[in-house]
Amino acid sequence: MLKDLNTSQLLLIDIETIPAYPSFDNAPEDEQKLWIRKAALLSPEKSPSEVYKKAGIYAEFGRVICISTGRIVGFATERKLKIRSFSGADEPALLRQFALWLDRNCTSQTRLCAHNGKEFDFPWLSRRMLINGIKLPRILDNSGKKPWEVNHIDTLELWKFGDYKHFTSLALLAHVFGIPSPKNDMDGSMVADTWWVDKDLNRIRNYCEQDVATLAQVVLRLKTEPLISENTFEISS
Repeated sequence: MLKDLNTSQLLLIDIETIPAYPSFDNAPEDEQKLWIRKAALLSPEKSPSEVYKKAGIYAEFGRVICISTGRIVGFATERKLKIRSFSGADEPALLRQFALWLDRNCTSQTRLCAHNGKEFDFPWLSRRMLINGIKLPRILDNSGKKPWEVNHIDTLELWKFGDYKHFTSLALLAHVFGIPSPKNDMDGSMVADTWWVDKDLNRIRNYCEQDVATLAQVVLRLKTEPLISENTFEISS
């Protein structure tokens, strides 16, 4: 597990994604046709318009509006969590900034860590970068690498213990580990409306940062180490 891993090597990340357009009707005609095919596979009993709420899950039909990162620094009871977010309406600019930051701040020892990251966060970001013509940062570029050379850690994968059927949300994992949940404002299903209807990016960024904080605490529980006091969280822009 994470027993022998130095937590200072981890770069924790979480992303918030939305459908590329406010609604199915707002999408270009050619994209509507492609979504109709996708929606038929996802939920054949529902209309493409109804299913469009899920478009943000797919890199081909969505966009990212917030990426939050976290680093655990210090040791034992002196640990702190440093959080930094990248957010904004201009997705290409957001992704370019994040890719550049990754190349500048990640070494060969850095390990990207996310909950369900191997299935969602890591490939999703990589696809959107390529769609936007952005060169993949070294830590996301797995081309030609052997499995043990990929510096990615997925807390969901660790919790599965080899059970491919088992899915556990970050919120549930935090609950079973007795980690206080800071989330009382929104959940993932509300992100799209919070952006397209409320235009409240600050609320989304706060939600994303809370996920990173929870992820950090889950990592420490998986290592059977003390949690970080919320009073020591440091958030920078």
